[in-house]
This record gives sequence, C-alpha cells and structure tokens, in this order.
Amino acid sequence: MARLVAFYKTPKDKAAFDAYYTATHAPLARKIPGLRGYTVSDGPVTAVAGAQDVYKVAVLEFDSLAALQAGLATPDGQAAAGDIPNFATGGVDLVVFDSKPA
Repeated sequence: MARLVAFYKTPKDKAAFDAYYTATHAPLARKIPGLRGYTVSDGPVTAVAGAQDVYKVAVLEFDSLAALQAGLATPDGQAAAGDIPNFATGGVDLVVFDSKPA
C-alpha cells in the first residue's frame, strides 16, 4: 500500500477552506485513477509533543507507489494537484511513501 499524506497548514480563512475543500477539492481528488482509500481528519489536529500548525490531514491510499505516481500523472491527478493553491492559503506539506505491515 502506498500513501500520499497532505498536511494542510492553518488557512487564512478556515470557513472558506472547509467549504472549498468539501465542495470542490475532495471531489477532484476522489477522481484520481487507482485511488483505493481517502480519509481526512475530523476536528483539531495535534501532535503528541503539543500544538502544530496543521489544520487538516488527508490520506490517499493506492495499491503501490507506481499506482500512486501513475494516478497523479493523469489529467484527473493533475487537476487535483493544480487545485491546491486555490484553497490552501496556509500552505501544505505533501508526503508520499510505500508501506508494509510492521
């Protein structure tokens, strides 16, 4: 399983972020070919060490790193990636990794 994790920093306008993310960005992301799972944080995001400047976390799951990369290279993947500057006014950190059972 491969994952793309998006750590969205605190936006300038939380209500506008939430409305846009729900109505526009999430539907775009759901169209990425090969997407097997898509979850987002619900409520405040904190860290064990204390407060962080992270407002929302999204986790997209694919069968493999190759499937993730192929999905992002498609027009639907490019549309979702290109949409990020339209709402992520606080910035975003994207992390991609392959995983295995521990």
